Amino acid sequence: MKNIETLSNYVRTPLDSTILVLCYKYKTLDKRKTLASLIEKNGILFESKKIPEYKMPAYIAEHLKASGMQIDSKAAQMLSDCLGNDLSRLEKELDKLSIIMAENGLKCITPELVEVNVGISKEYNNFELLKAIIQRDILKSNRIIQYFAQNPKKNPIQITLAVLFNYFSNLMICFYCKDKSEKGLMQALGLRNAFQIKDYQLGLKSFPPMKVFNLIGDIRTADARSKGVENVSDSQEEIMEELLYRILH
Repeated sequence: MKNIETLSNYVRTPLDSTILVLCYKYKTLDKRKTLASLIEKNGILFESKKIPEYKMPAYIAEHLKASGMQIDSKAAQMLSDCLGNDLSRLEKELDKLSIIMAENGLKCITPELVEVNVGISKEYNNFELLKAIIQRDILKSNRIIQYFAQNPKKNPIQITLAVLFNYFSNLMICFYCKDKSEKGLMQALGLRNAFQIKDYQLGLKSFPPMKVFNLIGDIRTADARSKGVENVSDSQEEIMEELLYRILH
């Protein structure tokens, strides 16, 4: 519909015998206008927000648990890094993996299973890159970046930058937490799984606050440059190499 507000006339006096469900996709319904206020008065207005990408590993684990399946924490992170918060793509991959598990009598989705059937390297992915960066492993970090450069379609720079941005943004929150215990950090970041907190606890020791503050700006700049802003000749590999140097030195 070109003008969804036209439905206000119906919502004002809806039929008691009809259940009408309106799916308003890709935007948020303007609650200042008549239609939203009438829906809240005469029906139910439900907003389904996208799951933040940093919460996706926990969501994947909980989603599978409800279906009686398990997933390794690294495998969940691999799927999250590759698919982001696109639930349609995620559902297709999980359906495929569940069929393979049933056929082979498996109980848990492993990184090896994801690598073979989804096409994500268990050694060269954003999960391993972030882990190497947090541990300040310069050699391994550069090896992964070089692998990404050789396989750009499977490892787009925008996804890598999003993973780095989410981590360092959350790490900045951790610096300002009064309660830096495992429970306190989990609550501050809205995380369910304790294994994710270990990366932030190590990051608090590995990076000073001001460096993290500057790195968030560096990642934003790298993202803009990867899209051609103030960048004429640098390749995505060169952009990542420069950013990696800023992070680790």
